[in-house]
Amino acid sequence: MFKHFGPRHWWPGETVFEVMVGAILTQNTNWKNVERAITNLKNENVLSPLKLYDLHPEVLSELIKPVGYFRVKTARLRNFLKFFIEKYDAQVENMRERSVDTLREELLSVKGIGPETADSIILYAVEKPIFVIDAYTKRIMSRHNLCFEEDGYNELQEIFMSNLQNDAQLFNEYHALIVETGKQFCRKEPLCDKCPLSGWNK
Repeated sequence: MFKHFGPRHWWPGETVFEVMVGAILTQNTNWKNVERAITNLKNENVLSPLKLYDLHPEVLSELIKPVGYFRVKTARLRNFLKFFIEKYDAQVENMRERSVDTLREELLSVKGIGPETADSIILYAVEKPIFVIDAYTKRIMSRHNLCFEEDGYNELQEIFMSNLQNDAQLFNEYHALIVETGKQFCRKEPLCDKCPLSGWNK
């Protein structure tokens, strides 16, 4: 995958906080919609923890409308902002002082934050090593007979975590390459003959 695509420089975001917001907004939508929502927030000059939290929920909902499920995501985003402001004084540097396990446990306790979102924040914003699993990952692994159909998030994550060096940059690049492969080739209707993974584990 790296030979085919080269480095991905993932995750897209001008600031660490933007990455955090993007991780929450991207649930059940595509990145282009997230970009539209983030552009709206930037245009209103509210893309900072305190400004965003101070917004009336109805105003915030309207600004993030492009991502869909905008009222649900408004609540999730506000839950995270409350946690980030109260627990870490809205400073990612304070989060970096915590262990991965502690951060993950705390994030998963925030209503609306699931494993993929929590791990995305930890890896891409806090820059600590944890492997992110998404739908592309499971699809690719399943089609190449690298997992069981019934395997869940934790089982898939363990495959990567137990077989790779515990390195945030490596996890970042590897997951980004999986995402790119999934988007371009391992679609619901796969383009196997053109895929860089074609035939590699036969």
